[in-house]
Amino acid sequence: MYQNSSEGMMVTDTSGIILSVNPSFSRISGYLEDEVVGRQAYELTSDGKKPHMLNRIRHAIYHTGQWEGEIWHRHKDGEHYLVSLRFNTVFNEDGKAFRLVALFSDITKKKASEELIWRQANFDGLTGLPNRRMFHERLLLEMKKTDRSHLPMALVFIDLDHFKEINDTLGHDYGDLLLKEVASRLSHCVRGTDIVSRLGGDEFTVILSELRYAGDVARIAQQILEKMTAPFNLKQEIAQISSSIGITLYPDDAADADTLLKNADQAMYAAKQQGRNRFNYFAPFMQEATRVRMALSNELRDAVHRDELRLVFQPIVDLSTGKICKAEALVRWQHPVRGLLSPSEFIAIAESSGMIVSIGDWVFQQAARQAKRMQQLGYPDFQICVNKSAWQFRDDGSNYQQWLDLLDELEMYPKSIVIEITENLLLDPTHAVNEKILAFQHAHMQVSLDDFGTGYCSVAFLKRFNIDYIKIDPAFVSNLAGGADGITLCSAIVAMAHKLSIKVIAEGIETRQQMSALRLVGCDFGQGYFFSKPVLGPELEKSMEMELAPVDN
Repeated sequence: MYQNSSEGMMVTDTSGIILSVNPSFSRISGYLEDEVVGRQAYELTSDGKKPHMLNRIRHAIYHTGQWEGEIWHRHKDGEHYLVSLRFNTVFNEDGKAFRLVALFSDITKKKASEELIWRQANFDGLTGLPNRRMFHERLLLEMKKTDRSHLPMALVFIDLDHFKEINDTLGHDYGDLLLKEVASRLSHCVRGTDIVSRLGGDEFTVILSELRYAGDVARIAQQILEKMTAPFNLKQEIAQISSSIGITLYPDDAADADTLLKNADQAMYAAKQQGRNRFNYFAPFMQEATRVRMALSNELRDAVHRDELRLVFQPIVDLSTGKICKAEALVRWQHPVRGLLSPSEFIAIAESSGMIVSIGDWVFQQAARQAKRMQQLGYPDFQICVNKSAWQFRDDGSNYQQWLDLLDELEMYPKSIVIEITENLLLDPTHAVNEKILAFQHAHMQVSLDDFGTGYCSVAFLKRFNIDYIKIDPAFVSNLAGGADGITLCSAIVAMAHKLSIKVIAEGIETRQQMSALRLVGCDFGQGYFFSKPVLGPELEKSMEMELAPVDN
C-alpha cells in the first residue's frame, strides 16, 4: 500500500527528519528518495520560513497526535503547488511518539477550479465587480454592521442614460468597453470601505457603509454624475453618456434588503423622469407612484382589445387660406376608472414595456381609415400626420410593412399619410432605422420632422432623408410675443426650410398675434388651440367646410 498509493507519503522521526518517501511523493514533488532522506520535512514547504505556521503544526501534533490542512509546497523545479496534507503520529509499545506519517496530494488545479467557479458565481465576468448574488450577501452584512455601530448606510442605485444607443450605434464590443470604464470610474469615486457592484446590463450599485457625515452621500453621488458625463475614449471612438442615481438610507427608509433595493430603484426612476443626469433621494410617495405605474402597465396591455383607446385629430391650417388641409392624429386612453388619459400619462409606460408597437399599429390603422374617409368625402389632398415612436423604428417586431400593405388594401393615395419622427431618430446610424424611414418614402409617403430646433439635426440629414415638412417646436412659437428675437429665429427656420424645398408647420399657436407673425415670415401651416383643440373624426369632417382662421389683408 505504501509503495502503490496514489497519495504522496512520507515518514519522519519525531523531530521531522525524513526517513523514507513513497514513489507518489517523488512524482508529486519531483524529489527522489535519496534527495530528501535526512532533510527536515519543513524544508520542502513554501511556508518553511514562517515560524508561526510550523509552530502551529508542531503544537497540534504534540497535543493531539495529528494535524490536517492545506499548505504550499515547493517543487524541485522551483514552482509552488498547494497540497492537502495530513500528519499522524505512530506510537511505540510504551505509548511514546515514535514516527510521523504524512499523506498529501496536489490540489492546485482543484483549488483553482473551485476558485474560478466561486468567482463566476459571485463576480461579474466583464467588470470584475461583485454581481447581483454577491451584492445581496454584502448588503446583508453591511446592514448587520449598521445595526451594531448605529451608523447609517446608504444604498446608491446607478443606471446609465443612453447606454442602449452606444450598443446600437457602436456595437456591443464598445458597449462592453464602456461598462469596464464605468466600473473603474465608480470604484475611484467611493471610499475604500464602500462596495461597488454590477447588477447586470447598465445597472450598478454602491453600498456606502457606516456614514459618519450625511454630506458624504451627496458628495459621492455628485462626483459619480461628473465622472459619467466625462467623455469615454473607446479605442478610436469617443462616447458620451450620463447617469441617473437613486439613493435610499438604512435603517431610515426600510428594514430589509429587498425593500431597500426597490426604494433605490424607485428613486433612480424619479431621477430619470426629472430629466436624467441627476440624483434623487427616496421618498415614501414614490412607492405609490410605482404602484400606479405598474397598475397602468398591466391595464394598458388589454386597452386595445377592450376598445379603450381613442384617436383624436388636431386640425392643421394652411396659413395662406385659413383652410384645414391636414390633421395630426393623437391617441388618448379612455381609462374605465381614471377617465381620459393624455399620452404623457401612458406613452412612456408603453415604450418601456414594449406595448408601443401594438399601440402604434392600432393608431396607424385608425389614422389610415380616417384619411380614406376624407378622400371619400371629396378631399383627395387631405393628409393625416401620424407620430411614430423611435422605439417602433428600432424594434424588430415593428409591423411597418403591414402599414404599407394596409394602404394598398384601402386603395389610398400614399401621400395621405405623413409620418412624424423626431430629430434624434435621424441621428441613429443603424441600418434598420434608416431602412424603415426610406421604406415609407419609397412608398411615396411623406415624412415630417417633429419638434424641430430642440435637437442636433443638421442640414445634411434633412437632405439625406428628403424630409417633406419640419414642425417648429411650440417653445419657439410662444417666444414670438417676446420681441424681435423670437420672430428672427422663426424667420430663419422658415427661410432655411424653403431653400431646401421643405414646408414648415408651426405648432402651439394660441393667439392671433402668433398666427399673423408666422404668416408674415412665410410659415406654411399652423396648428394649435387658436384654430381648434383635438377633435374626434366626425367633428373633423364637419369642420372641413369652416374657415377657422380668416385671412388678414
